[in-house]
Amino acid sequence: MTSTPIVTISGHTTASSPRPHILYTVSVNKNGKETAVKRRYSEFTTLHEVLKDPFNLPPKRLLVTTFLPSAWADDALIQERKEGLAEYLTDLLASSKFKYHTALHQFLLGEEIGSNANSDGGPNRDNFDLEDALPSTLPRKAALTMAAMGRPTGADVASMIASSSSNGNADANAAVAPAALHYAAYYPGWSASANPPERLDFSKFDILYFAFAMPNSSSGLTWEGSDKDVLRRLVTSAKKSGHGTKIVLSVGGWGGCYWFSQACSTASNRTKFVKALIDAVKTYDLDGIDLDWEYPNSPGAGNPYSPNDSANLLALMKALRAELGTCSILAAAVPHLPWLGSNGRPLTDVSEFAAVMTYLNIMNYDVWGASGTPGPNAPMGNLCGTSKQPHASAQSAIQQWRTAGFPANKQVMGMALYGWVSQSTKTVLNGASLPAENHLILAKTEGKSDDELVFLNGAHPRTKDGALAQSAAIENAAPAASEEGSSESVSAKDEVSTNANLRRWWGQQIPFKTLVSSGALAKKSDGTYGGAGGFTMGWDNCSNTPYLFNNAQKTVISYDDTWSLNDKAKLARSSGLAGCFSWSCDQDDGYTLQNVIRKAIGK
Repeated sequence: MTSTPIVTISGHTTASSPRPHILYTVSVNKNGKETAVKRRYSEFTTLHEVLKDPFNLPPKRLLVTTFLPSAWADDALIQERKEGLAEYLTDLLASSKFKYHTALHQFLLGEEIGSNANSDGGPNRDNFDLEDALPSTLPRKAALTMAAMGRPTGADVASMIASSSSNGNADANAAVAPAALHYAAYYPGWSASANPPERLDFSKFDILYFAFAMPNSSSGLTWEGSDKDVLRRLVTSAKKSGHGTKIVLSVGGWGGCYWFSQACSTASNRTKFVKALIDAVKTYDLDGIDLDWEYPNSPGAGNPYSPNDSANLLALMKALRAELGTCSILAAAVPHLPWLGSNGRPLTDVSEFAAVMTYLNIMNYDVWGASGTPGPNAPMGNLCGTSKQPHASAQSAIQQWRTAGFPANKQVMGMALYGWVSQSTKTVLNGASLPAENHLILAKTEGKSDDELVFLNGAHPRTKDGALAQSAAIENAAPAASEEGSSESVSAKDEVSTNANLRRWWGQQIPFKTLVSSGALAKKSDGTYGGAGGFTMGWDNCSNTPYLFNNAQKTVISYDDTWSLNDKAKLARSSGLAGCFSWSCDQDDGYTLQNVIRKAIGK
């Protein structure tokens, strides 16, 4: 039995003809046997062009406005490229569509890709690509001339170097900018009365997703109340602001997906649905569509579903992309695991989705909900290795989607600006036992253990003033004399006041701003928040989650704050994601939490 090859960029060397350039050592280990070939960056781009794959190479550093020869001498930059090239090859080998492709095998064996070969059959290395150059060997004038020419020959290179060397260091103080991450947020139509579009600071947002329109029984769109008017106001206000904020229509949401399966079920229905979506884009002058189907081949909030849902969703996306064109945003809000296939298990290859989508918005929240044994709402990771839901975290979601063929640089990490309020006397979060039954999307198979249950968490509830369309079940728990766990705990016997009474929020989501306005959280002079009004703040080290508890009220709140959001945003940046988004912008204490997220991703 053969295994999937393991590929690394184990080193780099230099070559002198036709001009000094870098050769990357591609090491391939298959069944214990290792081979190595040397490849230039331009040969990676040739492979990418031949395969037409959806994965991404590390960005080209030669930009007309930012070129800096001396910056290329930075070993860290070369290391970044090596890591990016290795990730690209790993993505190809993990994809069932590309791992057996002849061009990939030629590349890994050191053979020429395509017809551009020397008479002896070896690779043609006479052509020189600007991205192959060694650090500091090209003056700016030569680089710009070469960029205009495309792929000059070795003779062209020598001529340009000679004629422009006197001006080689003209831009020694320029900077090579890293790829910029974006920040987005969902703007619910029902929040307009308290958070009108005209009062938004659009400088904070690269993208705003308007929530929601919903599929209807005719494969068209249904709108609630005055949402059409609110959307018009949002678009108008964004354009007047001059900040370039893109407005995207989100379709579906928890409780708004009843007709999604039917709208995608046949070619005829998909044609109608695509027309309705495109009509909305044109009517409201939108920048794209976000499909928030919760969830394909799963009941979600009690929706009809089919084993063919994911395949039909792909067909819809392809048709929608064809009508939107290449410049408009096509996004989808998704749970931690890829969509379910016809066998009821997460898809193992979503590369075709990635090829037509702009962004994958990962809903890393609603992992636990309200419970008598409260757990983290939005875990950063399974940091103690004890979670019964190890897949349900920011770290796991990134890897799970990437392994299935969705590039990290198209993924966007979701941030919760709210918490869950539980009726409980616990003083630590329970990150190692199962959540309430209503959070189990797939039933346990006969004879299987609890560890083999599959969950699909993450949702965009249709909420208004904290009232859930479908409230979570609340488990009543008796007070415990002591709690075991890795969280920082406080004795349940501590005397507390009840100034901030949150009993009416039991079983519901609570906006972060309400935690502050109720007095349960108090803002400190350094901009962070701490427990107040009779609530004690704890920290769950296993999920990197803050929480509040008040035993006198039998109330526990799992939420996110400046510390936890900062850590998750930095995770998104270090993982090479496209950015972060929040659900939802109206739940912040002003822009406090969103400013933290923006700063952490370099905004």
